[in-house]
Amino acid sequence: MTTKELVVTRKGQVTIPIKLHRKYGIDENSRVQIVEEDGKIVIKNLPSFLDLAGSGAGEANVEEVKKMLDEMRAEDA
Repeated sequence: MTTKELVVTRKGQVTIPIKLHRKYGIDENSRVQIVEEDGKIVIKNLPSFLDLAGSGAGEANVEEVKKMLDEMRAEDA
């Protein structure tokens, strides 16, 4: 486990050390999520859209996807 002391800015920001950036693939404009788990604050690296490509293969057929998109569009209208 890596431990690093960080300083919180007036705006509530912290800087993630470069070693952890590289280790976890956190680049500029990466999305992260902060969650509270067992009394701790945990920063989770969120996968990018490209990381998810193909992850739902076989989950739905084309007609089901079209139907879901039509329903979502109707909700937005």
